[in-house]
Amino acid sequence: MTLMSPEQYRDSLRELHPDVWVRGKRVECVADEPLLQPGVNAIAFTYELALNPELASVMLSTLPTGEQVSRLVALDTSTDDLLRKLEMCRLLCRSTGCAQRYLTHDALGAFAQTTRLIDMELQTDYHDRFQAYLTMVQQRDLTCAVALTDPKGDRSKRPHQQQDPDLYLHVAERRRDGIIVRGAKANITGAPYTHEILVLPTRSMQEADQDYALSFAVPIDAPGLRIIAKPAGRPGDAEAPFSSRYGQCTALVVFQDVFIPWERVFLCGEYRYAGALAEAFANHHRHSCVGCRAGLGDMIIGGAAALASDNGLPHEQVGHIHTAMADLIRIVEGFYATGVAASVYGRRTVAGTFEPDPVYANLGKLLLAQQVYDLFRLAHEIAGGIIVNAPTPEDVASPENAALIAKYLVGRPGVPASQRIEMARFLQDLTASGEAGWYALISTHGGGSPEALRLSAVRNYDIAERQQLARRLACFAKSEEGCSGCGSCSTCAD
Repeated sequence: MTLMSPEQYRDSLRELHPDVWVRGKRVECVADEPLLQPGVNAIAFTYELALNPELASVMLSTLPTGEQVSRLVALDTSTDDLLRKLEMCRLLCRSTGCAQRYLTHDALGAFAQTTRLIDMELQTDYHDRFQAYLTMVQQRDLTCAVALTDPKGDRSKRPHQQQDPDLYLHVAERRRDGIIVRGAKANITGAPYTHEILVLPTRSMQEADQDYALSFAVPIDAPGLRIIAKPAGRPGDAEAPFSSRYGQCTALVVFQDVFIPWERVFLCGEYRYAGALAEAFANHHRHSCVGCRAGLGDMIIGGAAALASDNGLPHEQVGHIHTAMADLIRIVEGFYATGVAASVYGRRTVAGTFEPDPVYANLGKLLLAQQVYDLFRLAHEIAGGIIVNAPTPEDVASPENAALIAKYLVGRPGVPASQRIEMARFLQDLTASGEAGWYALISTHGGGSPEALRLSAVRNYDIAERQQLARRLACFAKSEEGCSGCGSCSTCAD
């Protein structure tokens, strides 16, 4: 197995020729497109850290053969793997905001357990196909985008009920050598600067939806595949010190009669398993999101503390700043703790892999979705109005204004205006910009809406056991008056 370097990753993108469009123009080379550079940089960072020997225990995974691969393309085979994956996501995202490549890991985990389940129950060969594909991904150290969400059209109708059948991706033709697929996937993270796209069904299906019960892998530059993408981050924006370097794009991926050979197909018509595959991915991904947003929280906590100190109001000495900092820490470490619990209580799947505990994984994602706006608010309370009021880079560099800005925007003694402005721009980028709105929205809807998280948490929670507990205790409380007929205590059993 060979680990790619960041430059080898960029070179590998140059060897591909996907049909990518950004702001109405066809992209000649994804690796060299300025509007996509923050996204390319974020993925390249994952390759950089994998080569750091000091981080090997977090960034690498050892296969049964003894070979080491990036944890981002490995399966979780223990609760310790789940915990290290969570740590890896936090480590990557506290530098990049969103490293994106952990989606590859989450989809591979979902494929492993679901294809094995289908094979066991229907005697198919999907799991063998997946294992061969997994080996290829690991040998080449690839990055895969994950295409889950369909355009959906009328959300009140199922796939087969849509007026336009292409509003959900579907099989248009079955052939001896493979299938032809037609439709689209929307909101696909990082699609232009990956090597492959992993396609999953977006929801549970009925028998009438069987042509939409579909999962496969496809090269990014397959004929008929078009990617219409947004820029990644805020490229070229001098007021965005962070997101001009690291960012994420999303894309509409259109399948215009794309051929998929059978060896790359992992679900085709077995509609009863569409929901299971979607939920398996969601469970893995929500667990990863907890680590990812904790990394964002690390940056916000650090930036807020630094600017408060530069303002002459260090949290150690100022009561209300100390309280706000404590709340920031409570939020970040609170939802991260649910990720730790989801790891520790992870469970073995039929494939011999491990998945996070679904209750803790969903509740962790729900907590961060609800509290991300509080992170921003608290950072604003701590840091002050300079976050949005700092002069522009052009004014700071202006011969007419530079001296005035340097004189009047100083902080505590020893802190020049340039230092305050630099940190203010960093926090503005993270918490009070269009990019900040993007972070808030993906925290809310990325990996599933809050309602989907609630449904999954309740579905996987043993409410019946708690109900029996309550009835038993209520019965004991009435023991002097005789059995209340709860049906669950020893008296009723007798």
